[in-house]
Amino acid sequence: MNQLDPMQSPCVVDTVIFDLGNVLIQWNPRHLFTKIFGDDEAAMEHFLSEVCNAEWNEQQDRGRPWKEAIADAVARHPAHESNIRAYFDRWEEMIPGEIEGTVKILEQLRDLNVRLLALTNWSAETFHIAEARFPFLKWFEGIVVSGRERLIQPDPAIFNLIIERYHLRPEATAFIDDSVRNVEAAERAEMRGVHFRGPDELRAQLRAMGFSLPEGS
Repeated sequence: MNQLDPMQSPCVVDTVIFDLGNVLIQWNPRHLFTKIFGDDEAAMEHFLSEVCNAEWNEQQDRGRPWKEAIADAVARHPAHESNIRAYFDRWEEMIPGEIEGTVKILEQLRDLNVRLLALTNWSAETFHIAEARFPFLKWFEGIVVSGRERLIQPDPAIFNLIIERYHLRPEATAFIDDSVRNVEAAERAEMRGVHFRGPDELRAQLRAMGFSLPEGS
């Protein structure tokens, strides 16, 4: 994976694409289901691995309607119907807040007039909740939401879409994501991949790329 050595390329990075979930916005279904399952962590983990698991949730990120997703899960696991319905009905409880350090970096990049875009795997039916809660989403020139496009990372098609829609030069574009597979897909699209492991490391990586960010938060 690209280690972000500024000597690798003479091209100046002028555009930064952010993933949203667990880069700028906290997301984890356990924020909700610890309330539902209480101290029975084993039952919660079984539910999240066997009933409403990541693969099932990704289908909504790809554009499957939640009504269909819930009906499918309930048909397969009728004993879990109330918890399956809670996954959508109480979805907002999975996003307790922003990741403040990354939002600060975003604000500082905006102050530097860096071109800012977002690319996120997110259901079209829940993204409006985030839009209403997090004003910093308005700082982006554009946001590509997988559920709206019916394409999902790491499919090369969604990277091609954002490149073409916003007339990007991939070699002058940095892509930030907490998922290694998505970062590697962005690199295959000739972007500069940045694996997000926390705001402090991100700040150092962006400074190494030439962005005039202050050292501290």
